[in-house]
Amino acid sequence: MANGGIIGPVKVVCTPSTKVTTFTSSGTFQKQNCTTTIPEIMVVAGGGSGGQHCGGGGGAGGYRTGTCVSMPNAALAVTVGGGGASNPNPGSEVPGNDSVIACVMTSDGGGGGAGGYNQDGDDGGSGGGAGEIGGAPKIGSGNTPPTSPPQGNNGGQGAPAGASGGGGGSGAVGGNAADNDGGDGGAGTANDITGSSVTYAGGGGGNGSPGVGGGSGGSGGGGAGAPGPACIHSPDQNDGQAGTVNTGGGGGGSKVNDSGIGGAGGSGIVVIKETTPKCASGRWTLNEVYDQVKNSEWITRANASVNFLVVAGGGGGDNGNSNRAAAGGGGAGGYRASGFGPSPLRASALSLRPGDYAVTVGAGASGGVAVAGSNSVFSTITASGGGFGFGGDNLTGGGYGGTPGGGAGGSGGGGDYADNGTAGAGNVGGFDPPEGNPGAIGDCGPTPAGPGSVYPAGGGGGATAAGNTVTDGSAGGAGGAGAPNTILGPDTSYAGGGGGGVSRVLDLHPAPDPKRTAGAGGAGGGGSGSTGGPEPAADVATAGAVNTGGGGGGGAAGNISSPVKAGGNGGSGIVVVRVPSSFVLSGSPTPARTLSTHPGGDKIAKFTASGTLTINGA
Repeated sequence: MANGGIIGPVKVVCTPSTKVTTFTSSGTFQKQNCTTTIPEIMVVAGGGSGGQHCGGGGGAGGYRTGTCVSMPNAALAVTVGGGGASNPNPGSEVPGNDSVIACVMTSDGGGGGAGGYNQDGDDGGSGGGAGEIGGAPKIGSGNTPPTSPPQGNNGGQGAPAGASGGGGGSGAVGGNAADNDGGDGGAGTANDITGSSVTYAGGGGGNGSPGVGGGSGGSGGGGAGAPGPACIHSPDQNDGQAGTVNTGGGGGGSKVNDSGIGGAGGSGIVVIKETTPKCASGRWTLNEVYDQVKNSEWITRANASVNFLVVAGGGGGDNGNSNRAAAGGGGAGGYRASGFGPSPLRASALSLRPGDYAVTVGAGASGGVAVAGSNSVFSTITASGGGFGFGGDNLTGGGYGGTPGGGAGGSGGGGDYADNGTAGAGNVGGFDPPEGNPGAIGDCGPTPAGPGSVYPAGGGGGATAAGNTVTDGSAGGAGGAGAPNTILGPDTSYAGGGGGGVSRVLDLHPAPDPKRTAGAGGAGGGGSGSTGGPEPAADVATAGAVNTGGGGGGGAAGNISSPVKAGGNGGSGIVVVRVPSSFVLSGSPTPARTLSTHPGGDKIAKFTASGTLTINGA
């Protein structure tokens, strides 16, 4: 035949298929082929945090949908915005992060709730609630920047007696505080794009006056506001509830005094529905046959059930402070895994078509520079780099708003001693299961016997535990423990936090000083802290172990006659993929990957540097 084809009766049969792809973390999307249409999308941003001290409810993340969406037949970056992190500092509410389908649609993060007496709510996808009225605080404006139809609503107004307004939701404005009751969060919006009706983007509730309940969270994942304490100076710590992950719900506001913490905003979500026609006529060219089989249009090729371990680069420990304080240990890189780690941290295995997949292995951060480790990425799975430890000199880096403190990350970095800063938050990506834990601050405690003053720092967070604090002031805090995982066969731990350093600032004590002990690195590659001083033993902070995502150890100030001790570098990350024996794995470049077969038959690819993984059918 002239066309090299197969000829049969001319009869066209079309049976469209529908596929729904849900992103609960950032990744990449590409249509199945050029005939695919996109009948519906939903993009929800991260919710804003609730405010601290007379805290208004956080605004919900922007909620946007589209129908009959034009989308190129190319790989598009999809960003799922994290919720605004909870913050213990008044006046420092945190907005949610935007969710984006590149070149197609953006939803804007929710505004943070007012943090403090007479404070304004922040603008955003939905606005944050205003604080207690002592003048004329502004409610946070929703639908900022404006979209049509609107992506959210305004927050609510506070009341004079200590109660604050609720955050706006996608379906309703935030409630005003009434008498002493905190305003309820605005209602969200129900959507059945996933096949089940789920409500998204509810606002957070405002805090209540002393002795009175806080506002309810809006339907759609909004966190409830904290009830007021029995009296205004009560030491009871009443925190606002966090917004629900992957709903974009706003966090609840905390109580009227300074001890409560506003709830974190819920992370966002992106859902894409696509329809692909499956048409067959009675005549096809061989090229058409090849293309249809390759794209699984005629002969469906089975997807691989892919178990994974993705660990990001660890944060570095900071250098010792020139003002004689030790530095916190670096937080571990984010840990995300399925199948083979501790059951509370196991996510579902991925279902992937045969093909090529980019692999990014995050680098560990250098010590002493207040920079987080780098993310690791495989398919739709992203692990966040570890937060940096803090030693007091890098004032522009740590905490929120430039205040001193360990950096946020997959796991948070440790802070220096308690009078001088804060620790970094973990699980910055807002994932469920969480990718890590917060760091810790140091505790001077009662000064140990002997001359000189001790300034210890806290340990960085790890995959399974927060960083540690030694409460008697005698030592730096140990790094949080990492997670054991058997995906490669042997039981190996990853993502341990870096240990905090400890300084003793006078040269009058004997050497070595038994009261001065550096924080140990957390199991899973965490580096140990520095003791400082002129003694030769245990003087230098160690780096996080390579390809574990371990945090670097914190440095120390040294003594008057001794130089500042540097913090350790964070350990690089790792990506491991494991598939059933019926599939074949390959990868490039060769130095970056190691291929093996488990005794049970599964195929394994380990990447210690960035590259490309290829999955083929048997």
